[in-house]
Amino acid sequence: MKNIPLITTEDCEHQLSWRGVMEALADGHKAERAQIDDILFQQDGKSLLNRAAWINGKGMGVKTATIFPNNQNLAKPLPNVNAVFSLFEDCTGLPTAIIDGTFLTKWKTAGDSILGSHFLARQDSRTLVILGAGAVAESLVEAYSEAFPNLEQIVLWNRTFAKAQDIAARYSTPSRPVIATQNLEQAIRSADIVSSATMSIEPFINGDWVQPGTHIDLIGAFRPDMREAMDNLITKARLFVDARETTLHDIGEIRIPLEQGTISEADIIADFYDLCAGTPGRQNDQEITLFKNGGGAHLDVMTALYIYNRHRSAV
Repeated sequence: MKNIPLITTEDCEHQLSWRGVMEALADGHKAERAQIDDILFQQDGKSLLNRAAWINGKGMGVKTATIFPNNQNLAKPLPNVNAVFSLFEDCTGLPTAIIDGTFLTKWKTAGDSILGSHFLARQDSRTLVILGAGAVAESLVEAYSEAFPNLEQIVLWNRTFAKAQDIAARYSTPSRPVIATQNLEQAIRSADIVSSATMSIEPFINGDWVQPGTHIDLIGAFRPDMREAMDNLITKARLFVDARETTLHDIGEIRIPLEQGTISEADIIADFYDLCAGTPGRQNDQEITLFKNGGGAHLDVMTALYIYNRHRSAV
């Protein structure tokens, strides 16, 4: 146990790239479908989430995360999400590494979204709209800028406008401005890609505002009671998920429309295992595509293996 590395942001982040993690996720989905399970405890809007996965021939791991939405409102603000990840060998079950879970989640979450956008967004997309202004929004600016080098502008919307302004000021460049806005409808109407990472429970992304050819990347909802997209968007778009196992019946974004009969399971066209095996994603420049980033534990294992291998190669 004494030789197991503890890998943190400071140890390894400079060795990573968004294209690298995207390729690692794509490669991981060419392996046998993972065994996945979650345990979620909730109390007064706070959550303790345990996510475990075993990818035969690759590795296995468990991430334990706490989500306390009010931490940012404390007199001394603290992160809303805190986590640790334990990585184990597939063949022996021996522990391989302990990884800062917040660091890993950053790379897994944005990597998940840009892989989805690789398959589903128009490659000539010029305007990215990010909804939300937390830590995930910052990583989305970085990830999409690398994955979509032809982006001409990024627009940020957040219920607290000052937070969007802060991110815009720190990430804007002359060649790719980042602009904060208070007009949600106008932002969505202008978008080629909408990436939403909010803590919303009630759906707020109106399908009437979404223009033909837009790709919608939904990240925020992670509980059975949470949604970001309204029904008129869910029924308007072609629907994709990262994993059927973790999104259809566990996350409100898909679960609620299924339970209400708004959509059926047959409306979910593909997940990453299908897309990485050759199932077509976007079929033309006019269709609206919607991707639910569920962030299952198998993605954590794939990302952890990428981080661990990059860290080991530098030691």
